[in-house]
Amino acid sequence: MEKVNTGARAEYIKVEPNVRLHITDAGKGRPIVLIHGWPLSDEMYEYQYNDLINAGFHAIGITLRGFGKSDKPYGLYNYDKHASDIKKILSKLDIKDAVIVGFSMGGSIAIRYVSKYKGAHVSKLVLCGASAPIWTQRKDFPYNLPQSAVDDLIKLNHKDRPKLLSDFANIFSASETSLNKGIASWLNGIGLSASSYATAQCLIALRDTDLRSDLKKIRIPTLIMHGKKDKICSFDLAEQMKAGIKDSHIVPFEKSGHSMFLEETKKFNAELIKFADK
Repeated sequence: MEKVNTGARAEYIKVEPNVRLHITDAGKGRPIVLIHGWPLSDEMYEYQYNDLINAGFHAIGITLRGFGKSDKPYGLYNYDKHASDIKKILSKLDIKDAVIVGFSMGGSIAIRYVSKYKGAHVSKLVLCGASAPIWTQRKDFPYNLPQSAVDDLIKLNHKDRPKLLSDFANIFSASETSLNKGIASWLNGIGLSASSYATAQCLIALRDTDLRSDLKKIRIPTLIMHGKKDKICSFDLAEQMKAGIKDSHIVPFEKSGHSMFLEETKKFNAELIKFADK
């Protein structure tokens, strides 16, 4: 009797002793690697996966340590650590010629990954509402949030994390009613599944990391998708990324805040597929 191969793929990949990361691994074709934002998980791409698979791509969503269904150890949560985890997963899966997509903090981590590993496993970069090149203001960088605002978020995390998430949800989209209650509740559940420790440590990384020198090292075609009404990563950041990355272009989302992947899903998926197909 002929053996039937069920083709089941691993849902967890070990990146170091006692640390396994959750992945969504579906479809066949050119790989598209999706990195989520703070404080979400690879589940945030639920409304991208089907379109990517149906368009003939191999979708791989990676949940960073400390979030979603991934393990939540104490230890480092800086961009280098997350980039190292991604490198191990892409090596274990033997991924080649992938499009790496990063949303918000995931965009910053994708920049560090491409810069640090000279684009290993990937040949295109997509930055969606990315918190880069710096999420907070400096003397020579007058954009986005003051560092003190992030200090307040860290304090709130240690005092009332559900309030931190609900406050974040209120500014996640173009308006408080841009997303329906069901979608908002679903996102909140994903956020609650993160560890408090990882939530705070990643806020520290977001507050302190300067990626301006990393941008200069990116040598692959880059698509920047950014909401014009983004209150979390202002549109100024998209313009700064474009100025810093040689082969890059911006697609603005006129009707969206930070959550363009849910506010203008059809456009988001179409632009991603068009860029990946080139």
